[in-house]
Amino acid sequence: MKPGQESAVKIIECPRDAMQGLHGFIPTPVKIAYINQLLKVGFDTVDFGSFVSAKAIPQLSDTKEVLAGLDLTGITTKLLAIVANNRGGDEAVQFDSISYIGFPFSVSETFQKRNTNSGIKESLKTVEHLQQLCVNKKKKLVVYLSMAFGNPYGDAWSPEIVSHWAKVIHDQGVEIISLADTVGLAKAADISKIFTHLLNELKGVELGVHLHCRPDDWREKLGAAWQSGCRRFDSAIKGYGGCPMAGDTLTGNLATENLIQYLKEGNVSFSFDQNAFQSAMMASAGVFDGSSIVKS
Repeated sequence: MKPGQESAVKIIECPRDAMQGLHGFIPTPVKIAYINQLLKVGFDTVDFGSFVSAKAIPQLSDTKEVLAGLDLTGITTKLLAIVANNRGGDEAVQFDSISYIGFPFSVSETFQKRNTNSGIKESLKTVEHLQQLCVNKKKKLVVYLSMAFGNPYGDAWSPEIVSHWAKVIHDQGVEIISLADTVGLAKAADISKIFTHLLNELKGVELGVHLHCRPDDWREKLGAAWQSGCRRFDSAIKGYGGCPMAGDTLTGNLATENLIQYLKEGNVSFSFDQNAFQSAMMASAGVFDGSSIVKS
């Protein structure tokens, strides 16, 4: 891309989501080296860590140490950290190098309680608190609508329910909302319907998608989102990670290499360093294949 040329799409690389469900512990220096390599690629954002209870997600208990080790010299890529409550938000906004605070808000009451130990009503108050924090600290809040395409608990779900909560969140001043296919249940028709509706209804919102896919359905899901107007995509190299509650070992994150392939096929412009990406692809094997993981 030429200097000053804007990308037609935002890619949010998610090593945090790729790492958080691992049972063993990836040593801090390994995390730092891998994320530093990702920062060289040119992604819009790297979702690098989370400020949550070490008991809940021990894999990311070293987020502050990882952040301190990142080399941001000359880097345009922005950093995003996930929080699950007010305390996490209060901590995360103190770091100038973090541009985005992410919060998972579920349209499923059951999953919200499992994920953040609070119900939807309480979590809406958390969104209000985090939004004000971000405004005060000149950061942006990203709200993930988890279970946006269905849930395994029997909780009520419909595109209308998703639209309702997206509008409620947007009315609080949140400008970035990402629809999360938490357990990989999304169907192309629902993706198209929800995105088409929300992009028409929520003016000024940046609407993204966090897809969990099988190797045989990523293109269908990605295509439905793209063709409906979505231009913000979460992904993880080689599809590592994904929600352990998906109940299918083949369901992982949207693989970054598949997303890049899709964009190239469509001649879509995006910021990207091919050599740095290939180095990150090679480095990922050493991070996730078990050789560097310390068994708990």
